[in-house]
Amino acid sequence: MAQIRRAPLADQAAEALLVRIRAGEWPLGAKLPGETTLGPQLGVGRSTVREAIRQLAGRGVLESRQGAGVFVTALDVTEDWDAVLRRAGIISVIEARIAIEAEAAAHAAERRTPQALRAVRRALAERQDQRGSTEEQVDADMRLHRAIVAAADNPVLLELFDTFVPRLRQAMVDMLRIGRNLAEEQDHAAHADLVEAIAARDAAAAHRLSRTHLASLKDALK
Repeated sequence: MAQIRRAPLADQAAEALLVRIRAGEWPLGAKLPGETTLGPQLGVGRSTVREAIRQLAGRGVLESRQGAGVFVTALDVTEDWDAVLRRAGIISVIEARIAIEAEAAAHAAERRTPQALRAVRRALAERQDQRGSTEEQVDADMRLHRAIVAAADNPVLLELFDTFVPRLRQAMVDMLRIGRNLAEEQDHAAHADLVEAIAARDAAAAHRLSRTHLASLKDALK
């Protein structure tokens, strides 16, 4: 007969601390009491308190500052990003693309190096020559858009895009499979115009063209 296993003490202590943070016992930015105070309150030892704090720090709720103590940096655990993306609908995905990619396109126009521009042009040519499966077409499109984001020279934007790609890719595959896409020539022209704006260092045009193109994908779903 299978035994019911209790959660480890550190997990229980972390949950108890989280409940108290959610209840407002310690506001955002507040310093937590020391381990010698929290331990008796939670009914655990100091090592268990340290592990509970480490868990909540890893989840973005607490931050340990050397020589200063432990501070509240969030009032709840943020939902797992991958779970959010898996649940998101195609329109939500495209709206997020607009937020990330239009800004990245403007920065790319301002900051792109000759090497980055060559990578963008190469990805554009590969995208336009792609005649494979739906998945291969989407992958070629993703490579172009990633090259543009990389040209923006902002590691945070690039990290956001890379984290976003699996759900983004699936959304684009779904769109093509249900026939909700722009005419092929018009679509290629939109991408070519965007690349030329980046080459010309026209940040305003790059931002506008990126936003207009992605908004047209969103409108096609309505």
